[in-house]
Amino acid sequence: MTSSASSAQALVARFGDLLLRYQAAIRRLQWVMVVIYACLLTVPLLLPRPTHTDYVWNNVARFAQFVFWGVWWPFIILATALVGRFWCGILCPEGALSEFASQRGAGRAIPGWMKWSGWPVVSFVSTTVYGQLTSIYQYPKPAALLLGGSTFAAIIIGARYGKAKRVWCRFLCPVNGVFGTVSKIAPLHFRVDPDGWRAGAQQQGRSNAVNCAPLIPIKTMQGASACHMCGRCSGYRGAIRLSWRNPARDIVHGSGRLASTWETVLIVPVLLGLVPAALHWSDSGLFRMIRLWLVERCLDLHLAWPLSLRLPWWILTDYPLENDVMTSVDAGALLVLLSVSVAAATIIFGIPLATCTMILRMRGRFLHHLAQALIPLGSACLFSGLLSLTVSQLRSDGVIIPYSDLFRGGIVLAAAGWSAALVFQIGALCDTRLATRMCATLIMAVPITSFSVAWIAAFLS
Repeated sequence: MTSSASSAQALVARFGDLLLRYQAAIRRLQWVMVVIYACLLTVPLLLPRPTHTDYVWNNVARFAQFVFWGVWWPFIILATALVGRFWCGILCPEGALSEFASQRGAGRAIPGWMKWSGWPVVSFVSTTVYGQLTSIYQYPKPAALLLGGSTFAAIIIGARYGKAKRVWCRFLCPVNGVFGTVSKIAPLHFRVDPDGWRAGAQQQGRSNAVNCAPLIPIKTMQGASACHMCGRCSGYRGAIRLSWRNPARDIVHGSGRLASTWETVLIVPVLLGLVPAALHWSDSGLFRMIRLWLVERCLDLHLAWPLSLRLPWWILTDYPLENDVMTSVDAGALLVLLSVSVAAATIIFGIPLATCTMILRMRGRFLHHLAQALIPLGSACLFSGLLSLTVSQLRSDGVIIPYSDLFRGGIVLAAAGWSAALVFQIGALCDTRLATRMCATLIMAVPITSFSVAWIAAFLS
């Protein structure tokens, strides 16, 4: 290791030690974030709806909407990809409230049903679909209901289960799976040295255990997808240090090798299928075609109620004063569109993944390992899609960000190239023949390129 690399490693290790030293200050910062979060959720509920003369800089409700959906969520995803899950361990108000409740709660054992590995996918899909049906990005009431309801559930779970733990964050948080997946490409992680652990145990004997709030067995931790980067274990037994790493290492050689079916479901049908459709359905020509077809079928069957039935705002969007009402037909068309997008992504990426698995003579969970190569593309899709909310909100106020579409397109193309390179690297673990690995990479390059072109075209349409 060169002197500059050693200096960089020492620098980030000291930062990890600072996180440990200033845990009290981090707790105070977390409460500041709780107050900000509560204000963003509740203050817009008390104010009248913004008009066409209200802008981000002169209306509190518009400002809160922009901070939440134009700044907060897009850049949490970006930060997770760049530095890991520091948001979860240091700034997340929901996690802080859940842990606070757990410190003073009943401390019950975690039930078996809660440990089901499918919850992160099910909860993310449910909240994403519900958010689209209720127009969560446009109106404060569904945002308060969905996000506030999630926070309330986190507090209840914390008060009942575990002791000073983040049980909600570990098993039930709707974005836990997404954050864990995106963080696999982060160049920072807390590295566990097994040899150092054993040496430290011999020298120090029994030492005070670390309270790992997200319930990670830190002695055997591989990768950083579950680590909240809170810094509480920094320097423990001289074996845990915040350090730089090759961003592809965790996917190729680390936790990517242990990938499960649910992780593949989250990457392929959800991040590459559901998310693009959910973020761009209102501008989709396919949505309009599906809606028109459903309207025609209702008219043919002399069914008028699906065309006019309105449900409460907490079920379907219902703001007549804003000329924004989602009927049953609209909701049906949206659900069909989301289902079609999920099915299309599964077929478009699933068949090449299975083909590459056979070409590389991979068995067992190796298909899921290969699917991990799509994490950069899925992460770029999520970030660029959320960034479109930032761009659209600013454009509606007359603020044009130059080259924003080119920037988002460039991110997607760079991620696509990275994903293809990861396919090549993962293939080397199973087949050392260059021709075979190149063949598998070219096969996967077809859906990767097709998806990227279609995604970029959505920005420019």
